[in-house]
Amino acid sequence: MKSYLNVLATPGAWRFLLPALVARLPFAMTQMGILLLVQWSTGSYGAAGVAAAASAVSQAVVGPQTGRLADRYGQARVLLPQVAVHALALGTLLALAAAHASVPLLVIVAALTGASGPQVGAMVRARWAHRLGGTAKLNTAFAVESITDELTFTLAPVLLVGLSTAYSPVVALLGGLVLILVGTVAFAVVRTGAPEPVPVKIRATGGVLRLRGVALLAVAFLAMGSVFGSLQVGITSLTTALGQSASAGPIYGSFSAASVLGGLLYGAVRWRVTARTRLVAGLALLAVATSALTVADAIPVLYGAAALAGLVIAPVVITGYTIIESLVPADVRTEAFTWLNGAIGLGIATGSSAAGQLVDHFGPSLAFVVPPLTTGLAALLVLARVGSLRPLPEVTSAREPAPLRG
Repeated sequence: MKSYLNVLATPGAWRFLLPALVARLPFAMTQMGILLLVQWSTGSYGAAGVAAAASAVSQAVVGPQTGRLADRYGQARVLLPQVAVHALALGTLLALAAAHASVPLLVIVAALTGASGPQVGAMVRARWAHRLGGTAKLNTAFAVESITDELTFTLAPVLLVGLSTAYSPVVALLGGLVLILVGTVAFAVVRTGAPEPVPVKIRATGGVLRLRGVALLAVAFLAMGSVFGSLQVGITSLTTALGQSASAGPIYGSFSAASVLGGLLYGAVRWRVTARTRLVAGLALLAVATSALTVADAIPVLYGAAALAGLVIAPVVITGYTIIESLVPADVRTEAFTWLNGAIGLGIATGSSAAGQLVDHFGPSLAFVVPPLTTGLAALLVLARVGSLRPLPEVTSAREPAPLRG
């Protein structure tokens, strides 16, 4: 654990880590909460999947533009107005769902909610890269961030399903909204570790996405996002069909808890195999692991299969973030990280939408065919194009860590 303690002991790090954790916890609640909210309001998993997909797609499209603005103008000047818009959009969605508004209207407002979601996760990674770029500690710092993400996905579903079952999805998401507001504002006003805003130099169509290897990594992250999206739908619908809907949160939490364990083990190892090789192997292993979900027909089996998939996914995510830091210039890092975050969101959209349609037409178990298919195809694609993930010499050259501010 020494490597983790060394990273967490970075002077001033906790000043932005704690508010970021508060702000990121509701992210998992919002994504899964929109699914539960629309299903509660309309009675249709298909409509719920479309609304969740609309939220994720809009986030995937708008998120990188948010990252570009943060690189250019600074994180606080982007986050504060963004969280205000997000609060308005989510509040409107809750009111419409409580009034049982039409599906098209719910989908539109769900898209606005996703588009305005604060990109705190990407900005935290940008702060770590600004502080530790070019040092051996950066991979461990990214492991810390992935573990933090998984902790939120462990806690949020349990909290979300518990509040939704005891009260309603409206109450659950209202609590999440309060956390988003408090955490995001606190993170924005703390300038510790934040990179200085600089003019974005990459102006070509597509921006950072056109840089070598970035689009390939985005495809891999899209596949990983489909795992999250399809599992949310599959676990929720299968536990409901088995008459144990309250188990959905804990089961999804076991997936995330196993991912925390996988991330801890992965981040503590000094790897001699290249990150490119680890990415290909990890995607292939993820395809195999998620295949176990397709035969889950009881709650205990579902727990085990979800945990197996979770154990694999965090190391793959950590590897992807480590690779992209070596592919892009420092002045576009936030945008690069938001492309990967957005790709996960788009994957969640694809997975939840496809899984929702499969559940409505063929039953709950069919939702679980999505993850092994998408991750298997991603493994083949990355294997075929793995040479494009070689680090850029100017990015990997030695550089001094930037000092923390504030």
